[in-house]
Amino acid sequence: MHARDLAEDYETVGLDTDAMDAARLMAEHRLPALLVVDEHGAPQAILPASQMIKVVVPGYVIEDPTLAAVIDERHADRLCEVLRGRTVQECLPRSAAPPPVAAPDDTALEVAALMAQVRSPLVAVGEKDKQAMHLLGVITASHLLESLLRRIS
Repeated sequence: MHARDLAEDYETVGLDTDAMDAARLMAEHRLPALLVVDEHGAPQAILPASQMIKVVVPGYVIEDPTLAAVIDERHADRLCEVLRGRTVQECLPRSAAPPPVAAPDDTALEVAALMAQVRSPLVAVGEKDKQAMHLLGVITASHLLESLLRRIS
């Protein structure tokens, strides 16, 4: 099986997308991450849901998790308000690496190796021509596992 066969349509956002909208998209579709694309639709970054959680948790709680116990529920319920007025680009880690992109003819094992190497919950599948990258779809880790497990049944 090749990457083009495994690729599925997947939610994408732009760097300037409202962070609150991106978080809602992740939550509503239970996505492990969002693929961030440029204005031409070429993959630019991956925004994992865990990174979005890191953005909403106050830094002092990340440094000292015992402080989480003293924050009352009323304040905890409003954690996502820090996303208001922010963009997806502002939520990306400063050292965000380029997203992993598989070629359409890459095998499932090549995709798995790429995913494991960069520890990404998804891999974009794209085709380059002289001018741009054309996104064909995305392969998530769960979809790849499902496909690999199906072969041993």
